[in-house]
Amino acid sequence: MRRRPLAIAAAVLVALAAVSSAVTVTLTTSPAQAATADHWGFAYVDNPAVALWTNLDPLHQAGTWAPGPLVQGGKIAPGRFLVKFPGIGLGSAGNVHVTPVNRDGHYCAIVRWFASGADEIVDVQCHKAGGTNDDSRFTLLWTVSSGTISPSLGTYASVQYGSVAIVQSYNSTGSFVTVTPIGIGAYSVSFGQVGVPTGLSGDLQVTAVQPNAQPRRCKVESWSAPGVDISAIVTCYDQTGAPVNSEFTASVHRERSVVASFLPPKYVGYVWSAGGGQTNFNYPTGGFGFNTITPIAPAGRYLVRYPNMALNENHAQVTAYGKGSNYCHLTDLWSTVGSDVDVDVLCFDNTGNPKPSDFLTTFTNRG
Repeated sequence: MRRRPLAIAAAVLVALAAVSSAVTVTLTTSPAQAATADHWGFAYVDNPAVALWTNLDPLHQAGTWAPGPLVQGGKIAPGRFLVKFPGIGLGSAGNVHVTPVNRDGHYCAIVRWFASGADEIVDVQCHKAGGTNDDSRFTLLWTVSSGTISPSLGTYASVQYGSVAIVQSYNSTGSFVTVTPIGIGAYSVSFGQVGVPTGLSGDLQVTAVQPNAQPRRCKVESWSAPGVDISAIVTCYDQTGAPVNSEFTASVHRERSVVASFLPPKYVGYVWSAGGGQTNFNYPTGGFGFNTITPIAPAGRYLVRYPNMALNENHAQVTAYGKGSNYCHLTDLWSTVGSDVDVDVLCFDNTGNPKPSDFLTTFTNRG
């Protein structure tokens, strides 16, 4: 399919931005829906070179829009892709995560998200190792929540940090969310009352946000569980592997899906490769400790098995863990083995060569 000229792409962005700035959204949530997502959507971009607005893979997308329309997307520049979630536009509210899907060490960041009429648009920029803008497949989610709920029903919290302060945050417990810069490209992030009193629990995901579409990636360097809070050190890097100040999104979910809701989605799993606490969860298999991680060749590649998770449209995200500029993502679309799901994760050094690393990953279904 013929590539659209960059001039047309730029015009599309200007037009969409104009629509975005004119849209005002009011959330309406009944008490019974409190702390579940008001709206959410996930999608998989299997061909990052298609034109605007092409229907995306129908088997790996789902959301809160009315049945019928599909998620659409299209390339607007090298490595840059717009995704449109139909009928659930809420402007710049909510939380977004993206995970590349390739074997070549690409990485992706969010440029922005906004409403265009009734739809929600997410703008993604991907780079190859070294920082050059380049196409990559990727998974993407957007979710927005309001209200509070008892921590006994699971927890979810998220934050968007801008250039100097929090832009927006949410916590299903009604407690605090804080971000404190502690060095170049390093941030202390805390979510109040989302954990359990017995140690680490849940799953963290982090995504770089770069409004200028410059090469950025962020990860979790460490995390801890003071009391029933969850705290993490988030670190961000540029294309050279140097620490750099960056905007980002971060979220934590415990015994709920990465899109914040639960029942539905009723099939939810997450696992931290370093292990410990209640960080290996699988529902409906039976709770904690059922997911497995097996190192496979080459060094730095891991097969994550989620038992009993093969159900309808589904979605995965990955975030690297540990010190240094290593990063991790998906090598390919996950596969089904009977009733189980295998998620293939590969980690890289700054030059894009495979290298062992710890990571956090999560998986969920529509139903």
